[in-house]
Amino acid sequence: MGERFLLLKLKSAWGASRRRRPLLMTTAFFATGLLACLVAVSVNAQGQRRAQRPGSAPAQQVTATPKEVAGSQNFDTIAAAASAARDADKIDEAIGLYRQAVDLRPAWAEGWWFLGTLYYDHDKYAEAAQAFKQTAQIQQKVGAPWAMLGLCEFQLARYDDARAHLEQARKLGLGDNTELVRVMRYHDGLLSILKGDFEKAQETLGSLSYEGLKSEELIISLGLAILRIGMTPKEITINYPDRALIRRAGLAEHFAAEKNMSDAQREYDMVVRDYGKVANVQYAYGRFLLLNRDDEGAQAAFQRELQNWPKHALARCQLANIKLRNKDIEGGLPLAEEAVKIAPRLPLGHYVFGRLLLEAGQNDRAIVELETASQMVPNEPKIYFALARAYTKAKRKQDADKARATFTRLSLVEGGGQGSGLPDDNSATDKPPQP
Repeated sequence: MGERFLLLKLKSAWGASRRRRPLLMTTAFFATGLLACLVAVSVNAQGQRRAQRPGSAPAQQVTATPKEVAGSQNFDTIAAAASAARDADKIDEAIGLYRQAVDLRPAWAEGWWFLGTLYYDHDKYAEAAQAFKQTAQIQQKVGAPWAMLGLCEFQLARYDDARAHLEQARKLGLGDNTELVRVMRYHDGLLSILKGDFEKAQETLGSLSYEGLKSEELIISLGLAILRIGMTPKEITINYPDRALIRRAGLAEHFAAEKNMSDAQREYDMVVRDYGKVANVQYAYGRFLLLNRDDEGAQAAFQRELQNWPKHALARCQLANIKLRNKDIEGGLPLAEEAVKIAPRLPLGHYVFGRLLLEAGQNDRAIVELETASQMVPNEPKIYFALARAYTKAKRKQDADKARATFTRLSLVEGGGQGSGLPDDNSATDKPPQP
């Protein structure tokens, strides 16, 4: 079942009141109810508009032909049989009957939905995707079909499509279907891992741990995120060489995300003891120590990462940022500059280097670095806060006003800047400087 662990753990009240149902039926019920209501409302509203349209001719009674009556009766019979087969867990029979029903009535959104859930429940993701796509096309303003289409596409490794359709579902909303929302967030985290946006993945997955969720898949996913490994949990099989490391690192981060710092410290200490020379282990430990306000311990961990892997640009960035916070500008500048040379496409490097240059009085160079960072991470408020300072010092009032307005706008947007990988600090907690 893999990444669908949340659907196993989070049962709806409807599902709990019945005997065990196929995997998706419990969670899908609320969305299906919403879908059916919208179908009914849409049909009723269209009928009322026709009846009440000013100046329109009185509605005429239409007499159905015998063939149409027979077809309707046949559809009703098949739809009822499909529902009964689904309730009896006769999956193959239910699938065949639902297929007959939607062939007779292609606009039957609920039938396509249940057909999709039956296919998805039995790992037939291509067939499920087609069914959910039909549902989404019929009910384009309902979020649940788009969400399920995205989940199918994830399983089919169509990651760009999955990302787009999960975003569409998020925009449309899923009502109070918290189970499906959490499943979407989990897959968002996995998509971030595959995209290489490990900080955002760690934040997204960690939020699920904080809410009390725990599973083997979630722990493995967290391990992949903090060790910066672009794979999915299902690829980390029981025989995968580094599975033990990934799992133990993920468990440590799971505890940290739960704010269970004593257990997190114990697990991280053991991971560092056993795997201290493996890439990104010391770096992950250093980030954990930063979270615990242990700058000295974090600095030592980042130094060890550099000893193991001298080209580790992120460790250099973190060391440079610690020196920036401690006002050691001269000590931080060479670290940040080297990080930018090693990894010119790393936003964190340009941001920290720009901040250090700004404090060193090298305003023009600071603006170049900060503008580069803003182009890479256009939704990060911290960058525009620093840019407003730099433009103000350069007496570029129009640019400073624009940066200040962008900072304010992004700061008001929920989630603005999340997962950017830029360090948390106190540099952008107040209003940007006024000219």
